[in-house]
Amino acid sequence: MRSVADQLSAVLAAAAPMAPLDVVLADADGCVLARDVVAERDVPALDLAAYDGYAVRGADAPPWQEARLPVVDDAPVGAGPVRHVPGTAVLVAAGAPLPLGADTVVPLEQTDRGRAHVQVRAGVDPGAGIRRAGQDARAGATVLAAGTRVGPRHLALAAAVGCSRLWVHPTPRVVVVTVGDELVEPGRRLPDGGVHDADAQALVAAAREAGASAVRVGPVADDRAELREVVADQLVRADLLLLVGGLSAGPFDTVGDVLAGLPDVRIDQLALTPGGRMAFGHAAGDGADARVLVAGIPGHPVAALVAFELFLRPALRTMAGRRTVFRPSVRAAVTHPWASPAGLTQAVPASVVGSPAEGYTVTALDPDAPSLAALARANALVVVPEETTTVHAGDVVPCVVLEP
Repeated sequence: MRSVADQLSAVLAAAAPMAPLDVVLADADGCVLARDVVAERDVPALDLAAYDGYAVRGADAPPWQEARLPVVDDAPVGAGPVRHVPGTAVLVAAGAPLPLGADTVVPLEQTDRGRAHVQVRAGVDPGAGIRRAGQDARAGATVLAAGTRVGPRHLALAAAVGCSRLWVHPTPRVVVVTVGDELVEPGRRLPDGGVHDADAQALVAAAREAGASAVRVGPVADDRAELREVVADQLVRADLLLLVGGLSAGPFDTVGDVLAGLPDVRIDQLALTPGGRMAFGHAAGDGADARVLVAGIPGHPVAALVAFELFLRPALRTMAGRRTVFRPSVRAAVTHPWASPAGLTQAVPASVVGSPAEGYTVTALDPDAPSLAALARANALVVVPEETTTVHAGDVVPCVVLEP
């Protein structure tokens, strides 16, 4: 029997960050930068007007008095900087270069918007209304560091400094295959002995929440030949192939029999409840050197989601190059006691309440036999170590936070 710690170490050792790719900006969204982004020039390159208004010398339109100034020129966006003459104003558009000699922009709203002469009803502090050269980025500065997860604001900065492409760790592709003769699509009539497939949607959503792209295949029947064909087909489109269900220690071990044909995949009985049986390893992918991670986890939805949280979510985030691999955790005082099986790590859905200032308390939900309803109500998992057989009220335990 393999410990949870040993299994996690093996999974993370196999889940190296994916090889970087050079992609266009649109394809970098959601990915993690593999290389720093360095500005080649100042952004903006010149001092610019921050808003529509009149470029003046601050001394000619002080904030404590009105002023009337001749308007001697216009400065539209896209034109080169014009020259400003002391004692005058230049009508300037937001984003246009600041006229040479001016040091302030008075917003239109504080003027009569005159074209030949402008009445400045209230001046502004000298230096106001200007986006300074280099305000967004200085030439030679690292504006985005490797390890940053790219989102809209990062794409804006990369585009502003002139990058059309970025080096990123690609988003891992996950294929979720649910296995079992008993599985029926939600919404369809259940035959005798049938159950609705609760794993497919849950694990696809879990993979996406972890930062991967994910699709589902199945349900696939407990037919070894059919499952072998599905595995072979899906290995060419996956970075992680996840088989759910059909993994037992008896004669109905469909997944185990199929994965036995992959020499780098091993199946272990884990010292873990719920669940406890897991397959993990590598298989050949699409290409001579391509290797795909393959995992098999129990079909019971609670056991499947616990296995995903403990092992596969950290693996996917590692593959994606994320800096933070594990969920946050807090230490909380137990409100009600429960028994934990000897020799097994117990993952218990739980409700944590409190704050950093006041401290936290945790209440286990169905600790004897965790239900899917309990997991749905939970915002945390209490992971009880193998050597603990009783969790007492008042014990302070670590809690993996599933939701803020």
